[in-house]
Amino acid sequence: MKDYDHVVLWLDYFNKNLKRRQGRKVNREQAVFDPTVQELAEAAKAAGFQFSDQEVNDNARFPRRSFTRSGYVMVAKKEGVKKSQVIDAVAEKIVQRRSKQKSGKK
Repeated sequence: MKDYDHVVLWLDYFNKNLKRRQGRKVNREQAVFDPTVQELAEAAKAAGFQFSDQEVNDNARFPRRSFTRSGYVMVAKKEGVKKSQVIDAVAEKIVQRRSKQKSGKK
């Protein structure tokens, strides 16, 4: 049964290793190599979206790549915000966090 009050954000949307036809939704500059569910959840919270712990699933399988485990986060929809805008906002936060981690290690 569909849930029209939430937006599902799959890890595969942000994976730089995947091609567009394999499920990546953002361009390569907004994608990162092998994102984790934890990173996705932190980026979604940083982007201002709300969700509970029950709405995070790290054992789910993305339909286009059902042979590998992926994961997703279900965030509450905001009025007047499209799914593509949600994806772009979260992708930006993931890239920012990765660049901070990279610069912090050096």
